[in-house]
Parts: sequence; structure tokens; C-alpha cells
Amino acid sequence: MTPTLRKSLDRWLAAAEARVDKASLAPRPEQIGIVEKAGDGIAFVRGLPDLPLSSLMAFEGGATGFAHALDEDLVGCVLLDMGRVEAGEQVRGLGTIVSTPVGEALLGRVVDPLGRPLDDGGPIAASRHDPVERAAPGIVERDLVTQPMQTGTKLIDALLALGRGQRELIIGDRETGKTAIATDAIINQRGTDVICIYVAVGQKSSSVRQVIDGVTKYGDPARCIFVVAGPATAPGLQWLAPYAGFSMAEYFRDQGGHVLIVVDDLTKHAATHRELSLLMRQPSGREAYPGDVFHIQARLLERAAKLSPQLGGGSLTALPIAQTEAGNLSAYIPTNLISITDGQIVLSSKLFDEGQKPAVDIGLSVSRVGGKAQAPILKDLAENLRLDYAQFLEVELFTRFSTTLDPRTQAQIDHGRRIRAILTQPRFAPLSLAHEAAEFLALHDGLLDALPVDRMDDFKRQLPEWLDLHCKGVMERLEAQRQLDQPGRTQLSEAMAALVETLKPPPAKAKP
Repeated sequence: MTPTLRKSLDRWLAAAEARVDKASLAPRPEQIGIVEKAGDGIAFVRGLPDLPLSSLMAFEGGATGFAHALDEDLVGCVLLDMGRVEAGEQVRGLGTIVSTPVGEALLGRVVDPLGRPLDDGGPIAASRHDPVERAAPGIVERDLVTQPMQTGTKLIDALLALGRGQRELIIGDRETGKTAIATDAIINQRGTDVICIYVAVGQKSSSVRQVIDGVTKYGDPARCIFVVAGPATAPGLQWLAPYAGFSMAEYFRDQGGHVLIVVDDLTKHAATHRELSLLMRQPSGREAYPGDVFHIQARLLERAAKLSPQLGGGSLTALPIAQTEAGNLSAYIPTNLISITDGQIVLSSKLFDEGQKPAVDIGLSVSRVGGKAQAPILKDLAENLRLDYAQFLEVELFTRFSTTLDPRTQAQIDHGRRIRAILTQPRFAPLSLAHEAAEFLALHDGLLDALPVDRMDDFKRQLPEWLDLHCKGVMERLEAQRQLDQPGRTQLSEAMAALVETLKPPPAKAKP
């Protein structure tokens, strides 16, 4: 047995002994019910009239579940495992509600919504167990969202700035890069004080493995928690996964820490809720979803907040993901989530197919916090960038039908193509604030206008090493202060101008 595994096992045994010592030996009454019927991950139980909502239940055959719907004479129970439950079995209420382990011991681990390990790390010695459902902070308990949450994606940090404590929806059709944006945001928190939690709801094992491998290779997995409820797990676990992830995040937030949580995705979570509700014969509404689907997702996302200084000043930032069909943002679940969150990042399958990555539709995307939480240097450099880029896209569309352009329009087209080249960014390559600001400064000062568009990738690839060689002090001050004085700005511009000169093609030789 390895020393690490032995140490983890000792902590788990110590926690178990402490719970045994605290256990009461006094007699207590116990309610027993009977399963009336069961199937498809749910069971109807009769004989437990005082059972509270979300309370745990143990079945005679060994299965467990929790109360999801309370009728006058029946309790609708959602099973937490795929064990067989038959009519006539006895059911006992365990006297506790659904909870999940929280604490530092979960960092670096892959667990299910109940905190059970899914990796090879051994038992988890949790600090405590918290309910998966908790009330969201009240208005008085919250503070203004003013601290930036750097995602490392230039387009988002410049045009759709996020703040710590914000809820920003990532939405788009399947295979458009939604998870890639969220993964890069997690990777970009390496070396910061932000803890990351990735919650997978009904995602394929290969997709989850790709995220974990990406964070392991490029990020800081020791400060991440991966909560996984795959498509083969019980629907009850899939339903609990986002709530459990938020409870794990709130442990760190309530201690004054900063947490980023990604829920991938809430569309599957809503479908799971619809499935369970229909099986329990609850009335359905639009698109067969039950009437409380808005409520369950609102009470989840409202838990993301920036707490007041009196409560420690911690923050919980949420990046929920939703999937659309054929780009239909007016469907039931997308409209619900857009109305709940503080903005949305809309991805376009058309832009993705054209090779523009990230495929963010600037016209449909918005951040309702925006400049209030943006780094001062980016706020200054990107002030007119969104308008310039939108005008370029409109002009480019119309110039497809024209063969000759006047010089002013041609210059606008050329500048817009350089904006698009700067905003293009590969996966697993988030940039620091200083390097993002450097690229936007080169764009702002017109240094790239003399560089052919096909050399832009060379410029972006060589720029980090070039600046570390020629402007290391300036870059360090920019990263620390999030702004740049005039001498530093001049030095940075001169260094980038020198790099542009090295990338310019040689002048064509005159014909004799």
C-alpha cells in the first residue's frame, strides 16, 4: 500500500470513528412503509406520511432513494442506484436528507454526486456532509460583482467580460465547442486562487475523460473536483449532480474562497427532471416539461453569488452549459436559462463549420456585468472593438456581391480580418491577461495593418516568447497591476513593432 493511500485510509478511519463516537444509543421510533409499485428508476411508497421532501429512504433489498414527490397517500421516490426494487418491499426512512461530502479532501478527485470515488485515489475523508440543496444567499448577503474572472479566451475576456460571482450561460448546438470554452476557463485558473468544479450530467465517458485529461495536462487538477453522473447511472444521480457540485463549491466560497463551477449540461438535467416527473404522473406543460422545471434550475443557479465582506467576500461563479437544436434560442429550456443567468455566450454552428474557433456569435452574445468587472487595460483597448468587428461582418457580407471596393471600405475589410485573426484561438491554449492585452494593443495601435493576414498566426505564435525576451518586466507589471502606464505601453508597442518587421515579407524585386 502506498504512503498516500495509507494516509488517506487513516483519515477516513479517523472520521468514521468520530461519527461512531457521536452516535446516540438511545431508542428512536422508526417509520416503515411498503412499496406499492416500482420501475424505471422510481418507486411509489405508501405508509410514510411524515416523510419530508428529499429525505433518504432505504429499501429492504438494499437499494436507496430519496423522496422527490409527496402526495396525500403516496411518496414518489427516486432511486439512487440501479438495484432491483419490487412491490411489497419494506422501506425505512433514514431520518436524514440527501447530502454530499465537502472539504479539501475532494480536491483532485473524480467522484459521483454522493461523493463516492470514481478514481483510484482510495476513500475520501470529508470535512463534513452538507445537504445537496441549500437556500441561495439573500440580497443583503451579496456584494457587487467587480472582480474579473479571466477565462483565457481573448474574445470572451475582451468583448464579454465575466466577473467573480456571475452566472454566464454557454449555449449552442452540439459539437460547437461549448465544453471547450468551459475547459479552457478551468485551465486558465492554474496558478490563481480559484478552485474549479466540473459537473458532468449524462455526458459520454469519452467526453468526460477528454476534459479530465485536458485539465490534467494543461491545468492544475489538484485544485479541481470532477463530479460525474454518466448516462448509464441512475436518473436520480444525474438529477442530483448539479446540486451536489454547488454544495461542494459553497464550502470553499463560505470560507472566503473563490470557486468556478461548470455544469455540463443543464439541458440533459432538464430532460432527466422531465423523465422523472412524467414517470411520477405529474402534470406536464410546454414541450412535456413539468411546470416546476424553471424553479428547479433557478434555485440552483441563484446559489452562484459574490458574498459581502461581512460573510468573507467569497465568490461562486457559474458557467452552465445548454444545448440548442438548429440554433433555436426560443425553445423552452434555453429561454428559461437565458432569463435566469447574467448573460449568454452563444456559439454558432455556421461559424464553427467555417473554421472560426471559438465560434462565438458576437451579435447574440452578451454579458450583463461586462465592463464593471473587466481588467482596466482590456476595457481601454477593447472599447470600440465590438462595434468595429460587427461593422466589419456586415460590410464583408455585402462586399461579396461587389468586385471593386473604394479604399476606405477596403481598409475596413482588411482591419476586420485582422480582428478576426486575433480573436481566433485554439483549444487548450488560454492566455494570461498580459499576453491578451499585448495582442489587443498591437491591434489597437495599428501595428498589424502592415502584416499580411496569412502571417497573423506566426505573429501570435512568436509573440509570447518575444515579449518574455524583450519586455519581461513590463509584462510582469501588467499582469500584477492589470493596467499599463505610458512608458510601459510605449516599450511594449516598440517591441511588437520590431516583431512585425521580422515577419513582413521581403519587398518584391523590380522587373528589369
